[in-house]
Amino acid sequence: MKYVVVTGGVMSGLGKGITAASTGRILKNKGYNVTAIKIDPYINIDAGTMSPFQHGEVYVLKDGGEADIDLGHYERFMDINLTSDHNITTGKIYKTVIEKERRGDYLGKTVQIIPHVTNEIKERIRRIARESGADICLVEVGGTVGDIESMPFLEAVRQMNAEEKEEDFTLIHVTLVPIDTMDEQKTKPTQHSVKELRELGIQPDIIVGRCKKPLQKSTKSKISLFCDVPEAAVISAHDSEDIYKVPIQLEQEGMADYLMKRMGLAPREDSQSWNAMVQKMDDADRNITVAIVSKYGIEDVYLSVKEALKHAGIATGCTVKVQWVESEDLEKTEDLSPFFKGVDGILVPGGFGVRGIEGNIKAIRYARENNLPYLGLCLGFQLAVIEFTRNVLGYANATSSEFSAQGTHVIDLLPEQKDVTHMGGTMRLGEHPAWVKENTLAHKLYGVTKICERHRHRYEVNPDMIDEIEAHGLVFSSKNDNRMEIAELPAHKFFMATQFHPEFKSRPERPSPPFLGFVKAMLQK
Repeated sequence: MKYVVVTGGVMSGLGKGITAASTGRILKNKGYNVTAIKIDPYINIDAGTMSPFQHGEVYVLKDGGEADIDLGHYERFMDINLTSDHNITTGKIYKTVIEKERRGDYLGKTVQIIPHVTNEIKERIRRIARESGADICLVEVGGTVGDIESMPFLEAVRQMNAEEKEEDFTLIHVTLVPIDTMDEQKTKPTQHSVKELRELGIQPDIIVGRCKKPLQKSTKSKISLFCDVPEAAVISAHDSEDIYKVPIQLEQEGMADYLMKRMGLAPREDSQSWNAMVQKMDDADRNITVAIVSKYGIEDVYLSVKEALKHAGIATGCTVKVQWVESEDLEKTEDLSPFFKGVDGILVPGGFGVRGIEGNIKAIRYARENNLPYLGLCLGFQLAVIEFTRNVLGYANATSSEFSAQGTHVIDLLPEQKDVTHMGGTMRLGEHPAWVKENTLAHKLYGVTKICERHRHRYEVNPDMIDEIEAHGLVFSSKNDNRMEIAELPAHKFFMATQFHPEFKSRPERPSPPFLGFVKAMLQK
């Protein structure tokens, strides 16, 4: 097993995740099987209980793991499926160590950060890498060098570096190279960041400089001199038009050649499929606009939704532009036309809680009554059913038991959720199968009668109301026993809502079927 570890310095938000994912894509293009691990130093067991206002999107893995958005980048860039094991947190490590101590596994020893915590980190990394069957394991250490939270993980990295063969362990350090008022690239932050790493006993093999413009040769030479890496190992990661262009950009900078030489690897192939996909994206000659009706107001909360729209756009030769609409703003007016003027479709994504819900329901009614393509995801599915029950069936008080104890609960708590007391990891999570009715839009899009998609919800359509709803024209075209998975309106231009989150399985070269159908419908003007 060969390891590539990615760390970050100077400041957070530099793009370590994109750098790691792009590095993985480069290695995949050369014919190697790559897996990835994200280390998050927070004490939470996972990201599932974090506020979207603070953390952004919670990405759901196939086994139900709730993880950081970087796991989504790994899956999309490398076209792989990861599990909750591939997201290591401080909480997971300490929980395991404490459980071992309580069982007496340490045979009476005093349990300490070194060696017990660091050993647990190393053992977990090696086990995940081994069980993946990959040739190369990417490990991204979250946070910034110097953070107290990251110290045990960086110490484990230092130990692994000493224990593995030189060609089997490569450390990439991502830093900021700012530009001063005289338009000069400054290397001092990078020098200080590498100095901090060295004080921890770690010497980077490759330095990736995040900057607005390409690193000048003089800048690379200076970083090489002061940070003790070859000039060929100083890689410019300047601003890119699109994140999918970053692997190509890094390869042009020499990342692939240096990395392969460093690890003693020879290319097994030279796949151009990623480059072809990016070229197709650049060649798009049509534009459409989708209104995403959001209740959180932060784009990163819906990162996978945006990417899935992009994937469908690439496949259909168009650029999908997003117009953000605040659901609470829709609650203040009866005339929604100014909000949706010029848009080709409406999308209501997932979410929790009652705030902004009535605005979402108004948007869904607008799409249904104006024959505007509509795609609902999770909450957007439940609200589509509520809207239909209110305005077609005539149940004016139709609602969800999540929002109110009163009214007709057309959406109700899942039976297995009624005795749940802990919030973390207790929703209906991960991939679950569903069966698709033939001669429906869902069957046309998927082309199969059995699908498997990722879920994250506690509520479902009330089984007692399904027959009455379907009698009025809303078709539940996919089910898991008596659990509704997809709803659609056959007479509508495109009206589909899914209880699951299809965005999590969408890939740049394999777009999600519901998103692809949605984008195709928006193109039919």
